[in-house]
Parts: sequence; structure tokens; C-alpha cells
Amino acid sequence: MTTNEYLKSTIRSVPDFPKKGIVFRDITTLLKDPAALKQVVDLFQEEYKNKNITKVVSVESRGFIFGAALAYKLDAGFVPIRKKGKLPAETIRQEYKLEYGTDAMEIHADAIQPGDRIVIHDDLLATGGTIEAACKLVERLQGEIVGLSFLIELSFLNGRRRISKYPIQTLITYDSE
Repeated sequence: MTTNEYLKSTIRSVPDFPKKGIVFRDITTLLKDPAALKQVVDLFQEEYKNKNITKVVSVESRGFIFGAALAYKLDAGFVPIRKKGKLPAETIRQEYKLEYGTDAMEIHADAIQPGDRIVIHDDLLATGGTIEAACKLVERLQGEIVGLSFLIELSFLNGRRRISKYPIQTLITYDSE
């Protein structure tokens, strides 16, 4: 069994959540499996261990789970990106398009220093809009994006196109809904 197959076997698929026609990939079943959890963190670390990462930036909220663990393993700082209005100090904001309308995310204005070497992590790569906005925030603060890491990629949604200028690591790929 390949790594992709093993890790995929630990993820629960929930049909028609959050709405009819969507298959939600529930990572809570992977998180409760100690061997799978360890393997995921180790695989993320292996990708970046010799790249002098200074900060791991993660997108709210499931991205925080592996992002914080990766930062710890890399002896790097951890920086959260949150929905607008959730961070207490001065922030910068980036709007992005949703299927219907727009949303915005924020990062603390002092979270990244020019030249910081950054990995941006999120749990899921779907259409790429959220992670593209995260990249814009990091670059506005003059961070150097070394790579993007994801637990899951829904490749049939072609999210890689929007972020193709960055190295991308995904551990589990779903080629269809």
C-alpha cells in the first residue's frame, strides 16, 4: 500500500456535507490514529528540514493542526492567518473570491520579517483561492515562500493552476469527488 493509499484509508468521507453533492473529507479520523498522525508530521518535516525555514504560516482552522506541529519539528515560528476581525493586534487584510461573493483573511502586520523563509500550510487544496490569498499576505510582508504544503489535494478542482509558481507538497490526492 502506498503512502497516499494508507493515509487516504484513515480519512472518513462524508457525503452531502456541508451541502448536497459535496463529499467532505473528514481528517478527524486520521488525527485520532497515532501512526497516521506521526507519519503525516514526519513527511511534512522531511520535505522542509534542510531548507532553513524560519516560519510556518497556516490558514484557519484545520491548517493550524499540522502547521503548528511542522513549525515545532522545524524549530521555526508559527504564524496564523485568520478570518477578518479575529486577530487582536494590527493586521493586513487580503480579500479573495468564493463561489458566491468574497471573503477576507488577515495576518498580524509584524508576523513576518523581510527575508523570512516561509512554508504555508493548509489542510486542503481545492480551488486554490484561499492559499493564493495567503501567499499574497506573506509576500506583502516580504516573506520568501519556500513551499506550500497540504494534507489533501482535490486535483479535479485544478487549484494548482492558481499557485503553480510555488513548490507544492501534497500527501493525499483525490482525483474525483
